[in-house]
Amino acid sequence: MIVKPRIRGFICTTAHPTGCAAHVQEQIDYVANQAAADDKPFKNVLVLGCSGGYGLASRVVAGFGYGANTLGISYEKAPTENKTASAGWYNNLAYERAAKEAGLYARSLDGDAFSEEMRDKAAEVIRQDMGPIDLVIYSLASPVRQHPRTGELHRSSIKPLGEVLNIKTVHVEKGEVSEVSLEPATEEESANTVAVMGGEDWEFWMHMLKNQNLLAPNAQTVAFTYIGSELTWPIYWEGTLGLAKADLDRASQAISNSLTDLGGRARVAVLKAIVSQASSAIPVVPLYVALLFKVMKEQGVHEDCISHIYRLFSTQLIPDAEQRLDDHGRIRVDDQELSESVQQAVRARWPEVTTENLEQLGDLEGFREDFLRIFGFGIAGVDYAAEVDPLGIA
Repeated sequence: MIVKPRIRGFICTTAHPTGCAAHVQEQIDYVANQAAADDKPFKNVLVLGCSGGYGLASRVVAGFGYGANTLGISYEKAPTENKTASAGWYNNLAYERAAKEAGLYARSLDGDAFSEEMRDKAAEVIRQDMGPIDLVIYSLASPVRQHPRTGELHRSSIKPLGEVLNIKTVHVEKGEVSEVSLEPATEEESANTVAVMGGEDWEFWMHMLKNQNLLAPNAQTVAFTYIGSELTWPIYWEGTLGLAKADLDRASQAISNSLTDLGGRARVAVLKAIVSQASSAIPVVPLYVALLFKVMKEQGVHEDCISHIYRLFSTQLIPDAEQRLDDHGRIRVDDQELSESVQQAVRARWPEVTTENLEQLGDLEGFREDFLRIFGFGIAGVDYAAEVDPLGIA
């Protein structure tokens, strides 16, 4: 079949098998072209949320940058003979194939990472195939979570707190800048968002790994988060998402305390803004990102997903790294996004941007291109007019 992008709202309902594989290979090639690491500090790495974005990039850097065995966990939609899989399904397949060719161990488990059943499966694989884990990357992104102990289904709500928020946003497909009014979250919506996106599940994973003696001495774990600038704080850091992110900080300290006897440590890493399915769904964020990308590209400091994660590993996660920590003990690699020169330019454009001048002030086209690349479209060298097997066999 010939696969074309079908976009509905902030999701693409199709993914291109060849394009996804090419996108993964691009990231592998980037890492392979960096200076080879003298040491191999990460022998076994577990990536929770491995199939796209920062999770996939972390797996690529761990495997092809540091020679690590990797176990990845994600929840994907499998293909049929006449319907494509989710992009993450193809990404996992492409990574495993490339790893096998390079002589690296790589296995992906498909299912609900919040469930005890998945934790049991992962523990079995680690015991049988890998050995103790040196690094756990927590990069799960989901709008819902069924609590593994209560059975309750929690749904997150991306809303402000306290009062109605009137703020600028952009319709990504139409390119229309407008102002939206966002209703504040209820207490129940806030609590559900923390239950889905907070640190409890991270704690459950680390508790299981330690109790089953599946962590190596000096094991590290890192959960990814985003803070951004004051332009997005009303909907992000000062909203329901901020409550969840604050709970990650709480979990980080609790996990660190539990790892003391191993010499281990948990950190939250604050990363830069990227285009993802999650960020596309958050009001205001696409407009901010479009302006941000334009400014960072003009100033020559823009990083894509793989280059950003490579910098995280090579400057912050390797042994004896001089970590850039804030007052809360978070690793900060959003320094280039939040530099005064970048933020000053973005702040100056924010009140001025309209539908008519968005192309000059922002990079909405780059946002759209990055969005399509998530699903394997717009990748150089891929023939999108050619027939492909949705089962990903070819």
